[in-house]
Amino acid sequence: MSAGDSSPAGVLKVAVDCPLRALLDYLPPPGMLATDLPAGARVRVPMGTRSAVGVIVAHAAHSQLESGRLRPVTELLDATPLFDAALLELLQWTASYYHHPPGEVCAAALPAALREGQSATAQEQGLQLTAAGSAALAAGEPQRAPRQRELLALLAAHETGLSAAQLEETWPGWRAAARALGERGWVELVLREAQPAAAGHAGGALSAAPTPVLELSEPQARAVAAIDACAGRYGTFLLQGATGSGKTEVYLRLVMRALERGAGALVLVPEIGLTPQLLERFRSRLGVPIAVLHSGLSDRERLAAWRAARAGVARVVIGTRSAVFAPLQTLGLIVVDEEHDSSYKQQEGGCRYSARDLAVRRAQRAGVPVVLGSATPALESLHNANLGRYQQLPLPRRADQAAPPRIALIDLRAHAVHAGLAGPVTQAIERHLASDGQVLVYLNRRGYAPTLLCTSCGWIAPCTECDARLTVHRGAAQLRCHICGAAQPLPTRCGRCGFAVRPVGQGTERIAETLAAMFPHAPLVRLDRDTVHGADDVEAVMNALLDGSARILVGTQMVTKGHHFPGVSLVAVINADQGLFSADFRAAERLAQTIVQVAGRAGRGTRAGEVLIQTEYPEHPLLQSLIHSGYEGFAADALAEREAARWPPFSRLALLRASGCTATAALDFLRHARDCAGPAPAARLLGPVPASMARRAGRYHAQLLVEHAGRGELHHFLDHWLPAIEQLPDARRVRWALDVDPLDIQ
Repeated sequence: MSAGDSSPAGVLKVAVDCPLRALLDYLPPPGMLATDLPAGARVRVPMGTRSAVGVIVAHAAHSQLESGRLRPVTELLDATPLFDAALLELLQWTASYYHHPPGEVCAAALPAALREGQSATAQEQGLQLTAAGSAALAAGEPQRAPRQRELLALLAAHETGLSAAQLEETWPGWRAAARALGERGWVELVLREAQPAAAGHAGGALSAAPTPVLELSEPQARAVAAIDACAGRYGTFLLQGATGSGKTEVYLRLVMRALERGAGALVLVPEIGLTPQLLERFRSRLGVPIAVLHSGLSDRERLAAWRAARAGVARVVIGTRSAVFAPLQTLGLIVVDEEHDSSYKQQEGGCRYSARDLAVRRAQRAGVPVVLGSATPALESLHNANLGRYQQLPLPRRADQAAPPRIALIDLRAHAVHAGLAGPVTQAIERHLASDGQVLVYLNRRGYAPTLLCTSCGWIAPCTECDARLTVHRGAAQLRCHICGAAQPLPTRCGRCGFAVRPVGQGTERIAETLAAMFPHAPLVRLDRDTVHGADDVEAVMNALLDGSARILVGTQMVTKGHHFPGVSLVAVINADQGLFSADFRAAERLAQTIVQVAGRAGRGTRAGEVLIQTEYPEHPLLQSLIHSGYEGFAADALAEREAARWPPFSRLALLRASGCTATAALDFLRHARDCAGPAPAARLLGPVPASMARRAGRYHAQLLVEHAGRGELHHFLDHWLPAIEQLPDARRVRWALDVDPLDIQ
């Protein structure tokens, strides 16, 4: 048969976990039609000399390949699809929009065990009577082993046998008898599908909540009513609530409504650290099993949660970025908490997708409402609200809350500074501690000090693998690179001239040491990547603040992630200048969001809060805008600037990143890629240029920015450009990746 001829059995389009940007064609197994194998199910297929697991994406009448080159599927792994039609379409759209190999996208949506071909349903060991065993029992055997005969009788009374768990409960010590019967061929151990646990309420009213239900404020009630009125159809709602205004309570009410209708809910959070706090509130209120999905789980835990969601045992899924692909049986609602957070964007390795944007797309295809919640929405989300694509629902501060915190700028040029703390800040800390308040000190720089300096020759400890300075970690007696993770012992003398060295600058470790010395009677805790290694550590810090055993919290950006600290009355931002002069056009937006979010930790209870921001540029327009107009005023000004400069959301970007063993290799590849676009490309290509930190982990990084006024036009250009790039001779000599809608273009 020639290329393109039809196959009587049809052809399967399979997404295999490999770097090919196309689906692979396979024939169905002998004696089967392609339509006998459902789309969304996994298959085992031959691929070169090895076997691989793929997902059936579509069926076709014929292939562009000659029939002699087509090979049949080896095995169908799933009788029913793992991905329903809506979720399979989302995966295909993801691969298309982000121009990523579809097999890698499908693989990323599955737990590791399922990528290797394990069963999609939970398996349990069981014991079953054989035909020979049935005959032996009828003949009164075994006559001299009553325990074995009793076990045969028990199994005969259960046609499908009994699970190991059931036998342990009803027949302790069954294994010895089973072993003897198995040697005679009268019973056999089998693996079978585990019976799912009770899935909670299938519909109707939920049981009474074990914790008191808060009374909704009028804005909360309006938000719940507006979103709930959209049940069963698509709508995107931007829930912009001041910190402490009760966004989580709105989420809870909406999830409860979805459960009452017999549907499930997907709730996304940006960080693992938020999961325990949110999970506790949801579990205490909903009374149904909840599956948790995040990168901190073991492979076994992740598989169990995935199975629970797919089986309908867990009707609510709470998770981080990758949970956007969770296989909920009947999806009725999607919530994206802290929707502005950059953690929703996959930025390193794999498909560089935005979970927030995919959540909106999934809701659209599933015909369900999606709620994007934040006190500081992304400018793209505010732009969509301005255009009427999203319905904006404001949540002002609750009537029972204290007044908004007082925000003041502390000019570092005008005040004495001791170990990074200005005089007015230390005085405010002393005042709030004396009045039984708690204090949060924010510095987005972990470690003891960012630099180790020689007092004689001026040498600064560098990373040998990156264009970065090594950070001093005094407690661990190490110098560490926060880019590549390299570490070495902390020296006491300069390696170049032999004179003394000293740490310069402040990190959270040093600030905590200073505060502990200044306020020895105020217990202190830290919240950063050096002190927190999992959700349990975050929970321990939270509990210390909630029960009052800690009075001062020092932390990095982790403290801005929606945590509720009702006793905190003072927030001190130690260095607000890091994002004021960045080359990245999004830096101002990130800084404004961070300041507003961390400021929102103050005054969440009934007492008024105070926020002090240390800066050497108090006259900077961004800081002045935040102080006098709030985030809304800043966002309006920032959107006007973006529109004038034609930056997103008023244009579309893609970033071609490359890294090589030399700077020349990365830049040459990008120059050749730019040449592939032709003399007058439809899009504007800027670069290539070295990355802001060109050398990282021993490799040299560069980038080429692609800009177009329209989304469709940009993707049309990328569709034609990428195949040409893949054919470049040096495409195999560098590592390269395309980042659509990049968040960081430095």
